[in-house]
Amino acid sequence: MNFDDYTIYDELENEQDSWEQLEKVEKTAFIAALVRQGETEAETQDTLAEMQRLADTAGIEVLGSYTQKRNFPERSTFFGKGFLSELSHKMMQAQAELLIVNEELSPVQGRNIEKTYGIKVIDRTEVILSIFHDHARTREAKLQVRLAELEYQLPRLKRLWGHFDKERGGARSAGGSASRGMGEKQLEIDKRLIRTNITKINNAIARIAHQKETQRKQRDKTKKICLVGYTNAGKSTLFNRLTNAGVLVEDKLFATLDSTSRQLKLSTGNPVVLSDTVGFISKLPHHLVASFKATLMEVQDADLLLHTVDVADDRFEYYIQEVNSVLTQIRAIGIPQIIVFNKTDLLNDQYLSLLVRRFPEAAFISASEDVNIDTLVAKIEARVLGNSQVKLLLPYDKAALVSRLHEIGSVISEEYKEDGIHLSVMISADDVYIIKDYLV
Repeated sequence: MNFDDYTIYDELENEQDSWEQLEKVEKTAFIAALVRQGETEAETQDTLAEMQRLADTAGIEVLGSYTQKRNFPERSTFFGKGFLSELSHKMMQAQAELLIVNEELSPVQGRNIEKTYGIKVIDRTEVILSIFHDHARTREAKLQVRLAELEYQLPRLKRLWGHFDKERGGARSAGGSASRGMGEKQLEIDKRLIRTNITKINNAIARIAHQKETQRKQRDKTKKICLVGYTNAGKSTLFNRLTNAGVLVEDKLFATLDSTSRQLKLSTGNPVVLSDTVGFISKLPHHLVASFKATLMEVQDADLLLHTVDVADDRFEYYIQEVNSVLTQIRAIGIPQIIVFNKTDLLNDQYLSLLVRRFPEAAFISASEDVNIDTLVAKIEARVLGNSQVKLLLPYDKAALVSRLHEIGSVISEEYKEDGIHLSVMISADDVYIIKDYLV
């Protein structure tokens, strides 16, 4: 980031933070969700459990979960009037301070629920944004999260922005008389301020993206691999296992927001960069996908994706679909993938055998228990570098090639016999030409 980017960041840091104001004034909540036709009870419970986990990560205690069967949301209030009236009564009885809706509400729906039923309400998007806000560590991540917050708030302008109070006093002259602009509605002033900040942050993120593009061109010969997957699938644990990076690992949703890159050492010595990325989630707010374009460029530019899956979760196939949906959204679905089924240590042997037969191209590992990591690395080498294991018979007058093979590949076995030197070597497809005349 250049000097202008730091200035923009510091200006935004000095503003009173709306999301910290929301913080955790409301500590208890009910969750409410719609159940569409065809949705099973198990799917409903899994969806509610994920929303509860999001709330827990955001520091909110969930006191109860309620659903309404309805194929389409009510245009003005999302839920039906009877459902909301009953819910309002139950919230008062349980002293729940907040209603969390497990989808994104329109500005009108949110205002109507609060005004008509006296319920303080937020939606799934706002909870995710709050988590991202708390977990952002670097200046880049904080800029991207702030952009998503502003994009979300612009059509809503809830009462979160205490720093706008400063603007209200700025429309008068020192003598208290009206000055130019006094006739503007406060809402328009607020909107103008948000749009100004959105422009500033977009410009800063564009410069970051340009810098990353320049850096990528400088290392263009280096192969790039990205870890992607549903949040909490174990990507950071796998990243640490492959690179010894020491990245923070927490049993929380969205523990990783910043893209972290390290060199991955392969047997052939070819330079490969491995990047850990933000976890995906169903109904990922489009504000976040748009705001994190600088981070997601790492995914778009990859030569291979390690699509990490928590195979111990009964809904793992649904999560695979959700991740692929986001990859489609960011135009990265065409990049080659290896499906990495993680947490196999939590499965019984019979079920694991069935999955291995069903997904023969996948890698089955346990990152936490260091199971089958070597097998995964071999698959990575084969896909990224076209590495393959070959058998050679070298005549003794070509013995100098042995030391060369140790440099460019991985010599698995080496025997000296009467008819020559017998070798088993893992070698890149780009280097096979060197030994093509001696293949057995």
